[in-house]
Amino acid sequence: MGEAIGPLENRIRVLRAEKNISQSELAEAIEVSRKTISTIEVARFIPSTVIALKLARYFDMPVEEIFSLTDSA
Repeated sequence: MGEAIGPLENRIRVLRAEKNISQSELAEAIEVSRKTISTIEVARFIPSTVIALKLARYFDMPVEEIFSLTDSA
């Protein structure tokens, strides 16, 4: 997962692929814009706690299984 720009990596792209859903479908499900999903995926935007929790609920897993701090954090 070395493409992260900031201190936070995530598995959203992989999880979306496993569910075969688009950024737009995920965005609609958790009530954010597609651009929000896109910028979180490439680590240009660190999500709020609310968005992180909505993603965890959507994927039915703990936040820590979606997001992790990089070694440089």
